[in-house]
Amino acid sequence: MADNTFNSANVKKGAFPTKRQSKHRAASGSRSSRQPKIITTRQPLRSSRVGTVFRWLTWGVTFTFVMTLSAGLGATLALVTPFRLLGDRDGPVSLPELFQGGLRYGISRPVNIIVMGVDLNLDEPEEGEEYDPFKSRSDTMLLIRLNPGNDRVSILSIPRDTRVPIPDVGVTKINSANWWGGPELVTEVVSKTLNDVQIDRYVRVSTGAFRELVDVVGGVEVYVPFAMKYEDQTQKLKIDLKPGLQQLSGDEAEGFVRFRNNNLGDIGRAQRQQILIKALQKKMANPRMLTRLPQILSVLKKHIDSNLSVGEMLALMQFGLQVNSDQLQMVLLPGRFSGPEEYELSFWLMDLAGMDRVMQTYFEVSPPVGYEIAARDSSQLQNIKIVVQNATNSPNGDTAMVEYLQEQGFNNIHYADDDWPRTIAKTQIIPQWGDLESAEYLQTLLADSQLLADSTGDLGSDLTIRVGQDWLQSRPSSPSDS
Repeated sequence: MADNTFNSANVKKGAFPTKRQSKHRAASGSRSSRQPKIITTRQPLRSSRVGTVFRWLTWGVTFTFVMTLSAGLGATLALVTPFRLLGDRDGPVSLPELFQGGLRYGISRPVNIIVMGVDLNLDEPEEGEEYDPFKSRSDTMLLIRLNPGNDRVSILSIPRDTRVPIPDVGVTKINSANWWGGPELVTEVVSKTLNDVQIDRYVRVSTGAFRELVDVVGGVEVYVPFAMKYEDQTQKLKIDLKPGLQQLSGDEAEGFVRFRNNNLGDIGRAQRQQILIKALQKKMANPRMLTRLPQILSVLKKHIDSNLSVGEMLALMQFGLQVNSDQLQMVLLPGRFSGPEEYELSFWLMDLAGMDRVMQTYFEVSPPVGYEIAARDSSQLQNIKIVVQNATNSPNGDTAMVEYLQEQGFNNIHYADDDWPRTIAKTQIIPQWGDLESAEYLQTLLADSQLLADSTGDLGSDLTIRVGQDWLQSRPSSPSDS
């Protein structure tokens, strides 16, 4: 049998479930008639079972990568040289050399991990041996794919209010799955919801991890788009942020991520979660963060639960050393808010066609039979909704872009409500809902533009174009110019 696990002489074969040989597809093509795929997971690893400094060092390095997806931190950790290889070489050996010359951990196939951030457990006091800080609703849910075939990491934000069927519970919000059945039920529900995607491992993060991690690294720089003021006594949450670019403390960063008292609600929060991940990624790429590694490990030890083995964590760490920020893709689960006339509660209702496109593009999971995604021609691509945002030092930088796109046949173009707070050198194309096909087509018309696969664009559009200084200097000529 082919080895579908991490490719390593030191990682036990079979550590990851083998790839499914076939997928159940309903003959009628009905999306609701497919049966749930049951996924088994091992028992969570608890801190009491770890017992060694090396194991927690591995936990910390790997989880920091999973949490912040920071290739910069991985590269920085390569400067730490506490290991020596046996042989005739003198002096310390870096972590990449250790892997290449001794351990040889690696990933032989794509790996999918579900990462959950859980709320405070309000159902029982924080005492006693039976208390489980991870038995609560998931405030954050990310499906992460690490793909060694292209050295790429893809992150799908799943809004906590996504309406799904949960076995033996009923149709409700996806964030309750962890409370009802822990990571095993979450894995089953997410897999079933997202076209039977295989999920290999889970990571759960208790409340306070982001807050404490931000404080340990000395705060993060984030652009707050509007005033945020909210208080939730049950979750011990108080938010009071002014708009603008600023350095956020741990408490402020937690408020920035968890605020949802506006018209974007849960989907705006998912977008800000990704913004904070990028801010942490940037901060932790600084070599000076090495001096704070013991504090970082202490935070992570207290707040994480996973079924990743030590060997798997080492393999993820090695993979993290190979990934840079340009290979990090972030996308939101396409959908819309339910109306007050539809349901008593507010839900995020998936756009099934959009979800199919995202899962096929970023996770290599095909839609059900009868729902295949057809390629679009240029006339269809020109009908997408585009928001143009000015990020130049010229007040008319966005105007020139709108005019050019109209000349190219695009007819659904809008200006952003506000300019980007910083001037950028290169124009960015942002498919915030994961439509890479449209983004790549648009990139052919905008020479030297950067395709930024993340969710920081305007959520009311299909694509966002953030106009950079390069556009002012190299705008293509048009008939109106002559």
